[in-house]
Amino acid sequence: MWLLEAIDVHADGLKRAALTAGPTAPVPNCPKWIVHDLVSHIAFVHGFAVGLAVNRPVRPEPPKDWADVLGWWDGQRLALREALGRDPGTPAFSPYPGFAATVGDWTRRMAHETAIHRLDAESALANALANALPTRFSTRFANDGVDEFLTYLTPRLGKKADVRVTTPERTWTLGEPKAELDGTADDVYRALWGRPHQASVRGDLAPLAAP
Repeated sequence: MWLLEAIDVHADGLKRAALTAGPTAPVPNCPKWIVHDLVSHIAFVHGFAVGLAVNRPVRPEPPKDWADVLGWWDGQRLALREALGRDPGTPAFSPYPGFAATVGDWTRRMAHETAIHRLDAESALANALANALPTRFSTRFANDGVDEFLTYLTPRLGKKADVRVTTPERTWTLGEPKAELDGTADDVYRALWGRPHQASVRGDLAPLAAP
């Protein structure tokens, strides 16, 4: 339930930042995007996840107009909450060959997808909110995000990496480590997703590069 609530919290934060920055603001975390692109992407992802969660996958098409896509996204968020509000052990559609999925898996995936893109929306603010504190993720949420990235997403994307990842609370070892990443859970989480961070990196993390 806490991850379902996290989707709402981070989607709200993403939307606030997007509205403040405006649709044409560049997104420094994602240099090829402006805010309109970012909002269209997260709207698509939330809509896509609705179909996956109810085992009827479809590829939704967000509207092109800024005001329209904002409204459409609101509708997808409501549908997503309903779709994910079932027993987390309920089987769901998996787009990853050889891997099963549950409603709980998609709740977790959407919580972290939304949180990372919240950071992207906030990167577009520049100095618009000079007095606002940057988002920092709780230790519990960030460690869960690190674990989801390394033990759930990485194998499903067919990535193979020899790396040791360490936060003060946990250590993950993949293969025979040739690279190491350590720092606070928040910074390690950001580093794995290729966002600005203050974690320590030794060796090449390229094989783990986020999609």
